[in-house]
Amino acid sequence: MLKSRLFRPSNTKRIIFFVLVDVLVSYFTLLLAYDLRFSFQVPLEFSKNVIFAFISLIALKVIALSVFKIYLVPWRFFGLSEALKLLYAHLVSYSIFGILVFFGLFADFPLSVVMIDFVLSSIFIGGFRISKRTYLENSPKNSPKPALIFGANTQSATLIKSALNGELPFYPLAIIDEDIKEQGNYISNLKVYPKSAIKELMEKHSIKSVILTKSYAKPPLENLFNELKQIGIEEVKIASMLKDDAPLEDISIEDLLSRPSKDLDKEVIANFISGKKVLITGAGGSIGSEIVRQCVSFGAKRVILVEHSEYNLYAITEELTKNNPLGKLNANQPLRPVMLSILERERLQKLLDEERPDIVMHAAAYKHVPLCEYNQKSAIENNIIGSKNVIDCAIESKVPKIVIISTDKAVRPTNVMGATKRVVELYAQNVDSKQSEIVAVRFGNVLGSSGSVVPKFKAQIQSGGPITVTHPDITRYFMLIPEACRLVLQAASIAKGGEIFILDMGEPVKIVDLAKNMLRLYGKENEIEIVFSGLRPGEKLYEELLIGESEGKTKYPSIQVARPTEYDIDKLNKDILELLECENKVSKLKEIVVEFNHNAG
Repeated sequence: MLKSRLFRPSNTKRIIFFVLVDVLVSYFTLLLAYDLRFSFQVPLEFSKNVIFAFISLIALKVIALSVFKIYLVPWRFFGLSEALKLLYAHLVSYSIFGILVFFGLFADFPLSVVMIDFVLSSIFIGGFRISKRTYLENSPKNSPKPALIFGANTQSATLIKSALNGELPFYPLAIIDEDIKEQGNYISNLKVYPKSAIKELMEKHSIKSVILTKSYAKPPLENLFNELKQIGIEEVKIASMLKDDAPLEDISIEDLLSRPSKDLDKEVIANFISGKKVLITGAGGSIGSEIVRQCVSFGAKRVILVEHSEYNLYAITEELTKNNPLGKLNANQPLRPVMLSILERERLQKLLDEERPDIVMHAAAYKHVPLCEYNQKSAIENNIIGSKNVIDCAIESKVPKIVIISTDKAVRPTNVMGATKRVVELYAQNVDSKQSEIVAVRFGNVLGSSGSVVPKFKAQIQSGGPITVTHPDITRYFMLIPEACRLVLQAASIAKGGEIFILDMGEPVKIVDLAKNMLRLYGKENEIEIVFSGLRPGEKLYEELLIGESEGKTKYPSIQVARPTEYDIDKLNKDILELLECENKVSKLKEIVVEFNHNAG
């Protein structure tokens, strides 16, 4: 351990190494210069005056090299700019020494030796420094790429240290800080420049890579990414020093589309979840699994995972119990995986009676629009009857809070999936909840969920394209899964029962623009084309979160409340039974959801 620390590269060790090398090289070139001046015929006599002259010239040279910051540049990155600085340092030091000789400070020391040594020292010291770079340029595998760092902060210093230690395939040449107007400051011996200096630095050092060490919200990050691409930056990385295995990550489409909530209240969420028993349906799905993670992180007393898919249930349980083999999970431990379909009402009721949860989070649903169009009966059974089972059983078990995950596709639905979710909203708002509070939370698409457009585009790019977009004008709302789930919990914490909360999804995004951004992220904008395939069955161009204005605001701008819709619960129950029995499912859904305008494709 001590030996590995001793030989590990550092700024201090590098500076000491170069100073020692420069002293030895300078001594050698002075001897050589003296011999060349006298054609190797006159031996050099080391009088006190000569020794003093040698020491003075070498000291002047080392000081000048320090002033021009030559010792701060690792030899593998010694380039033309540094070579010029080295020449300037020699000019300064030898000029001062020459003046001293001329005025008789070093009697009988020939000025011609000084001139010869100037040439020899410049060649030998410069050649030594550029030697490793020459070697590495002939070994492309080991050659790190020059890069700019964005953000003058402590993470920049850590990143620079990692680069100097050879732990990264990049070498930072400068730091860019958008908050400064003039250059001059240094971090870990690297100069900090204003943003206006990027183009000049790129051209001077042939830089094609940028590393971001600060967090950006969506609009600034997207604008910065576009600017960097326009001026010729090919690679943008995000520093994540908390990850030892991957300290640098590629900028992702999730980074460009993410929009962290400004009014996220973690304290309210913690008070809502901490010490509670929470049952989550669809616990292995994209939304359900993230709700499970959030409940665990916010200190739930016990989490019951209800999931129909064996693999999904295994995956989320394995993730959360890395130190506990699956066989050790039992009813006395805080995490309980239950393989159960929400259509199994008797088993569901038994589970709820047994666990007596404080909160039920219902995320189980079929959500893929075209598949629900092709399998209408299954979509109706799972989304309506399954949800009705969850609500009814939870009310029967006197669960204090029931949270239904809804979707923007329930607003003026054009597909069976959206219509089924709207029926669930109507049921949740009008059923006799007795001692339970029932709330629905509606939001749009989440980035990276199974079956969503982002993983699809990634797969198409990796396979060589083309990217298929259904329509040039189609738009969608997007939100990161963790962000959406935290806001769901926050909305549920302020619910009184009977509300439909709508999460603020920001501005809608054109899918074709998302595709173009992803192509640019992968550097494939000139290689892969975008093909328009036409709207799929049940798909509409624009999604909505509200019909008209919301009924009211909450104390959080990111959470609004929809107007309640009254529907006689007895009639609704009767209509649902008829929906199960009838042949024309779409026609009956239109009777229940009057705004349903089916687009069969």
